[in-house]
Amino acid sequence: MPNPSEFPTIFEKLKAILKPHAKKLIVKVDSPAAYSLDGPHSEKWKKELFFGSAQVKKNYVSFYLMPVYMYPDLLKKISPELKKHMQGKSCFNFKTVEKSLFEELSQLTKQGFERFMKEEYS
Repeated sequence: MPNPSEFPTIFEKLKAILKPHAKKLIVKVDSPAAYSLDGPHSEKWKKELFFGSAQVKKNYVSFYLMPVYMYPDLLKKISPELKKHMQGKSCFNFKTVEKSLFEELSQLTKQGFERFMKEEYS
């Protein structure tokens, strides 16, 4: 059974994974329950592209990372433990703080950011 009182802590830790990339992206939402980043306007796609977000939901905290959808090869090396948290193609759900998985997710986010900026904006 999830403990919703832990969700704000989980959210802050997931938000901290995204925040370093906000310098080159656009903060679309920054509230106590949601943090979302978009890329700058893409000439290739003629719009801003969603990059990622952290969101508090009813039964878990979600972390969305669009680069893993855009570049599925990024997922080839993720651990089976992190894979268990995936819902769909670009969403990871957490009910507790999982330090090692958050560190892995941080590295995946960094790789995704580098690829996103290189392939969509160069």
